[in-house]
Amino acid sequence: MSTKDGFIKYNREAPASRDPQTRLGDYQEIYTPFSEKQLHQQAARCMDCGVPFCHHGCPLGNVIPEFNEAVYQKNWLQAIRILKSTNNFPEFTGRICPAPCEASCVLGINKDPVTIELIEKNIVETAYKLGLITPSPPKKRTGKRVAVVGSGPAGLAAADQLNQAGHEVSIFEKNAKVGGLLRYGIPDFKLEKWVIDRRIALMEEEGIHFITQTEIGITLPAEEVLKNFDAVVLCIGAQQPRALNIPGSSLKGVHFAMEFLAQQNQVIGGETKKNQLTAAGKNVLVIGGGDTGSDCIGTSRRHGATQVTQLELLPKPPIKRTTANPWPEWPMTLQTSSSHEEGAERIFSVLTKKFVGNEKGELTGMILVDITWKDAGGRMTYEVLEGTERLLPCDLAFLAIGYVGPGQTDLLSSFGVDLLENQLPKSKQYASSNPKVFLAGDMRRGQSLVVWAISEGREAAVKVDTYLMGNSTLPQKDASYFEVEEQREQA
Repeated sequence: MSTKDGFIKYNREAPASRDPQTRLGDYQEIYTPFSEKQLHQQAARCMDCGVPFCHHGCPLGNVIPEFNEAVYQKNWLQAIRILKSTNNFPEFTGRICPAPCEASCVLGINKDPVTIELIEKNIVETAYKLGLITPSPPKKRTGKRVAVVGSGPAGLAAADQLNQAGHEVSIFEKNAKVGGLLRYGIPDFKLEKWVIDRRIALMEEEGIHFITQTEIGITLPAEEVLKNFDAVVLCIGAQQPRALNIPGSSLKGVHFAMEFLAQQNQVIGGETKKNQLTAAGKNVLVIGGGDTGSDCIGTSRRHGATQVTQLELLPKPPIKRTTANPWPEWPMTLQTSSSHEEGAERIFSVLTKKFVGNEKGELTGMILVDITWKDAGGRMTYEVLEGTERLLPCDLAFLAIGYVGPGQTDLLSSFGVDLLENQLPKSKQYASSNPKVFLAGDMRRGQSLVVWAISEGREAAVKVDTYLMGNSTLPQKDASYFEVEEQREQA
């Protein structure tokens, strides 16, 4: 780096957020603009480590010290070139990624890590502003046609890479608009949808075809797709939510989180006029302590919920790392999201036992009990604390406890994709049991991060390109990565 003591001179600084009471009145991004001077100082904090662990922490392998240096030098063209070499959509990851790169930052051993995600977002937004991001269609076409089923981050990344390789790419999306999880799963206050629209417009100019409101297997047979395309990439996500199989789960008022979140995004996007499922004036329970649960909190508060309570099976994490959770592992510490700041009670170490309803079949409460966790020979187990069972009143409950797989076994079978005993598709380095069909994203890997989905799409594109052309010039991870992936798949 041009400055060697930036990490000593400057403290970590993040953008300020708008006042919680103000932002509850809209669905716009919560953070205020960050000045170029502040960004310059944050980039100067990068130590240009001899072994940059941030590379390994990032699923995409972003070349982080180099783009930090370019930002410090105010060389925005170089910065966006470096960033684009590994990341197709930094405008997405720069807003919604939990930043595993920052958890691996060497500076984080004894100080606050570099604000890598913030720098990434500002690189891409500055590049758009300066006109450095323009349509770049391939110079020649191969004559090969590829169908990508699903327009989430994995599908978009696969399509973008395959298009750059010169193939004619069509993306099929069952919904009215493109984006998948980005569009229908992530609230606008975290990712405003004009960000997606801007990128989709660019991809269309580069020659990618988007076919919406077309559900493969329903409105268009899989057999027809296989017949008309030289290769198919399935990126349908992990669409089967994990159920909470306790008494009363069928009561009116118990919903999966994505029913609630997708509907709100459709209202904002103009696809429907009003919420059929509203939290206004209700006592809301959110079951699950992850990002989806947090999104339900923020959306419920914007609806005008009377009370929002989040329940978590696991114990409350520590504020700082413990000796059992050293750097560069992911920090198992208490995470307080912007939605938590807007108002929610959080209850840890509780077991949900039963939903309670009235004679009309409507939810009125939940019975829960406190638990305590203990180590049983290296495996964590819990015990119920006697005398702690109680009723928690609620009118609305959202299940945000993860996903169990793609849940579309008929569709997979129609493409000739074999399934495992747990109904997940069989996969070996993105290839399926049908040599013409490839898999990527959450449907293959399991529920994960957007940054992992982009990585999956990029790597699957290499395998498709190799299948079609005999070899591929698309960038890919080294062989050691695939060895680890193969071991994971076999496990």
